[in-house]
Amino acid sequence: MKIVVLGAGAVGAYFGSRWEEAGHDVTYLVRERRAAQLREIGLQVHSTQGDYSNAHPSVIEDPEEIDHADFVFLSVKGYHLYGTIDPLKKLVQKGAKVMPVLNGMEHIKTLQKELGEEAVLGGLAFIMATLDENGHVVHSSPFHDLVFGPMHPSQQALVDELGIACEQANMSSKLSTNILEELWKKYMFITSFSGITTAANLPIGGVRNHPETLHIARMILEEMKELANHNGVTLTYRHVDKAFESLENIDDESTSSMHQDRRKGLTLEVEHLHGGALRLAEAVNLKLPYLESIYGLIKPYERA
Repeated sequence: MKIVVLGAGAVGAYFGSRWEEAGHDVTYLVRERRAAQLREIGLQVHSTQGDYSNAHPSVIEDPEEIDHADFVFLSVKGYHLYGTIDPLKKLVQKGAKVMPVLNGMEHIKTLQKELGEEAVLGGLAFIMATLDENGHVVHSSPFHDLVFGPMHPSQQALVDELGIACEQANMSSKLSTNILEELWKKYMFITSFSGITTAANLPIGGVRNHPETLHIARMILEEMKELANHNGVTLTYRHVDKAFESLENIDDESTSSMHQDRRKGLTLEVEHLHGGALRLAEAVNLKLPYLESIYGLIKPYERA
């Protein structure tokens, strides 16, 4: 496949490298600073699942340099979404379908409106990875999972081909027949996990040491279930229990990317993630008091 990775942070660079390792044609479309870094030091992945390096990855800064693409793996932070619209339009004109792996739900409607419903696949990534001070990917989790699926009948052939590409690569993948439910399940989990770790400024083990704090995480899961239900997706308390079980069982030092960004003094995705949930709730006249409180606690740390 001819794959374009738009946004070569930890997630984009990781999955792009795995497709590249499997022999697929991968190009990284990035901003000037990251492009210079990749050209100087190459692409390096330090992973629990096997290291990988490429001294000369294919790096561009302008989508006009691409003649054709099958698939765009969109892995930017939520606050950079609108800056990707113009290059994505150009890539769609060159034949590409776009799979965003941003957390949240608002971006799906935004991309469908801007690019057309047929151009936007559903996708989500499960991985704990970050960039170190040299711009190398550090993948610290035992999992590196992609879940994806069609959001329009015309996309089935492409997702089948993508499924084969993922099977060939060093990653775990799942082709879902109900990708909308999968997206909401992750949105429920990540809103709670990122919210509680960032607001408390603690890894999940520190949160679990305080039952009163962990209770807030549970209540956010329940509120997000209600939000999904009000948006036509039938998440149940069984899904809530499973998500809460994950919070109870992941390693003590595990934390969210948003909490990592707070530690580093970087811009936070709180408006895209938690603010987006509150806007969706307002649209259906639903109150989410626990989520609203977490949003208010994180908001002062939003800007780098």
